[in-house]
This record gives sequence, structure tokens and C-alpha cells, in this order.
Amino acid sequence: METTESNKAVVKDFIDGLFTKGDLSAVDTYLAEDFIAHDSPGFGGTPDREGFRHAGEQIRAAFPDWHSELHELIAEGDLVAERFTASGTHQAEVMGVPATGKTVTLPGINIFRVRDGRIVERWGQMDQLSLLRQLGVVPA
Repeated sequence: METTESNKAVVKDFIDGLFTKGDLSAVDTYLAEDFIAHDSPGFGGTPDREGFRHAGEQIRAAFPDWHSELHELIAEGDLVAERFTASGTHQAEVMGVPATGKTVTLPGINIFRVRDGRIVERWGQMDQLSLLRQLGVVPA
């Protein structure tokens, strides 16, 4: 039987694996076959498992030291909310922006639904405007 603690562990391990360690196999391990993101994972990704794999590849290529700092995990039933700040140094082209060498931060909030030990849904909001400002694409 799943518990809120085991669901929190699934989410934490997924985020650590894909976004902090850059392990693309975390997509296969933690996202269910029928996974759906109710918004884009960003970086040109589609709202499915492959979109998250693509986003992970793009992030790691452009920001090799990318990591996600977990501030809070809150769970109730099969839902887990995550508040985080991700950061990394811009070392290669991303979204048409050549490497700047700048360290950027991206705060955000995700809500995941977990079923049978795997993530089946995600809703998320990240401050992408702030990221674009930090990269110099949008004026401050």
C-alpha cells in the first residue's frame, strides 16, 4: 500500500535523478507509461515521458551543473507538491540563446500524482520569464 511518505520518496528520487544527477533513465524508472504533464515540461518538450527526457537532455547540455534544491515536499493521498529552486551555469546554447556563462536560478512549484509507485500526472509552474531575463533575452 502506498503512503504519503513513499509517494514523496518517488517524487524526490525522480527530481534528484533527472534534474540534479542528469540521469535520463529516471524517466523510465519513475514516470508511468501513461504519464501526462498538464503543461509543457519546458525546453521544447512534449507533455509526456519523452518530453521530460528531452527537457532533461536540453537542461543538462546547456547547464551541465544544473541541480534542483528541494525546499518542501507536501503530500496528501496520491498527490505530492514540490517547491524548489533549480540553478546552473549557462555553458551551451538553449532556446536559441548562446552560452552566457551566467549562473541562473529557476524557482517553481510542481504537483505530482503517484500511482503504484510511479508518477502518472504533473502540473507545474516555473518562473520562465525570470530565466529569460537572467539569460538577457528579455529586459529586466
